[in-house]
Amino acid sequence: MTAAQEYRLEARLQYQMSRVVAGPVLRLLWRPEVIGSENIPASGGAILASNHLSIVDSIFLPLMVDRPVTFAAKSEYFTGTRMIDRVAGTYLRATKQLSVNRAEARAGQDMLEAALRLLQSGELFGIYPEGTRSPDGRLYRGRVGIGWLALNSGLPVLPVAMSGTDRVLPPGQKIPRVTKIGITIGKPLTFEKYQDLPSASRQRRAITDEVMQSIQVLSGQEYVPMYASVRKEELAATNGARPAGGAGHAGES
Repeated sequence: MTAAQEYRLEARLQYQMSRVVAGPVLRLLWRPEVIGSENIPASGGAILASNHLSIVDSIFLPLMVDRPVTFAAKSEYFTGTRMIDRVAGTYLRATKQLSVNRAEARAGQDMLEAALRLLQSGELFGIYPEGTRSPDGRLYRGRVGIGWLALNSGLPVLPVAMSGTDRVLPPGQKIPRVTKIGITIGKPLTFEKYQDLPSASRQRRAITDEVMQSIQVLSGQEYVPMYASVRKEELAATNGARPAGGAGHAGES
C-alpha cells in the first residue's frame, strides 16, 4: 500500500468514526431530512455545490451523505475559540477537511488544485459557490471556481440546497438551537454544451450561473445578482463594523 493509499484509508476510518459518534446525536436533535441522496454516485469523483447559510452546513452535509465528502474551510474555523468553533474545528480536523488561509494570495487557486487532485482520485468534493455565508438567507451570485473545477475535472456537479441551518446558529448566537434541517441533492449536471463558447472565462461563468440557478430551484431562495462578500461589505459600512463571518469558505475565483 502506498503512502497516499494509507492516508486515504486513515481519512476514511476517521470519517466513519466521526459519523458513528456524531451522526446519531445530530439525527436525534435536528432530525435532518435528506432528499435526493440517490443522485450521489456510488463511486468516482463528483462535485457537490451547495448554498451556504451557516458554519454548520459543513457538519450536517458531510455527515448525512454516505460517502466521505471533503470541503475547503477557512483556517479560522479550525482555530476559533467559541464553543461552536471548537466543535466544528474538531470535526473538520477529524474528517481531513482542507484548511485554507485566506490571507495568502494564492489560497483560492491552491484550494482548487487540491480539490482537483481529490476529484481525480475518485473522491467527492464539496464547495460553496457563493464563496461565503449568505448575510441574509438569500442566494448570491456564484464565484467561478466551481466552473473551473467542472471544466478541469470533467466530472458532474450535484446542486445542493441546505435549509434550516441558519436557524441553528444565527449571528451572535453562541449555543446552537434545535430546529429541523433539510438537505436536498439535485440531479447531476454536466456541461458539454459550453465547450463551444469562445473562451474559458465564458465557459466558467456559464457553468457557474447554471449551477446557481439549479441551487435556487432546489432551495427556493431569492436570488441576488451580486457577490455575498460585496453585500457583507455594504452592511459593514452601514453598521460601522467588520463583515460578519469574514471572507467565508474558499472557492472565490
